[in-house]
Amino acid sequence: MAHDPGTLPADLPVPVDDGAARHLLGAKFPEMELQSTTGEKVTLSRLSTNSPIVLFIYPRTGRPGIDPPTGWDEIPGARGCTPEACSFRDLADEFRARGVVLFGLSTQDSAYQQEAVERLRLPYPLLSDEHLELLKTGNFPAFDVDGMTLFKRMTLVLREGRIARVLYPVFPPDRAADQALAAVTELLAESS
Repeated sequence: MAHDPGTLPADLPVPVDDGAARHLLGAKFPEMELQSTTGEKVTLSRLSTNSPIVLFIYPRTGRPGIDPPTGWDEIPGARGCTPEACSFRDLADEFRARGVVLFGLSTQDSAYQQEAVERLRLPYPLLSDEHLELLKTGNFPAFDVDGMTLFKRMTLVLREGRIARVLYPVFPPDRAADQALAAVTELLAESS
C-alpha cells in the first residue's frame, strides 16, 4: 500500500512536553535569513509588521507514494506535517482577517518545499532552514532520524521580533491551526 502523508493513523503516539521549548517564550527570534518558497530571503525578526506572525515549525512534509523515514509513525510528534500544513491552509483567511502573517518552516530545502506548496495549494510561504542555522542560534527542539536532523513540531507567535506565544508540543497535528488561531486571538485581545 502506497504511503499517504495526508492521512493520520488513529494510533499515533502523543508527544509529551519535554521542556525543550520553555526558554523560547519572550526571547527575541534569532537574526537570520531564511529562504522562502516565494524566492525571497526572509528575516522574521526584522519583518516590518505591527501584526503577529505565526510560524509553525514542522519536521518534514512527505510525498504521496514515497515511504517516510524508518519508524516515522512510532516517533511521537513526527507524523502529520501534511495535515498540519493543510489545517493552516484551510484557516488562512481567518488568520488574514486578524492581520496575521503566516509562515511554515522545516529543514527541507526550498525546492522540496515548493513542490508541497504547489501540490497542497498553500496560500502562505514555507521557509527553509536546510543548514540548521535556527538550531545553532536558538536551541530549538529537534530530533534525528535516518541521518536527518528535523525540528520537533511547534508553533510560535511572534510580535515585534519576540516570541510572544509558544505552542509545544503540538498535537494532534491537524488541529495545529485551530490552536494557533486561539493563541493569536488571545494575544490580540490582551493588547487591545
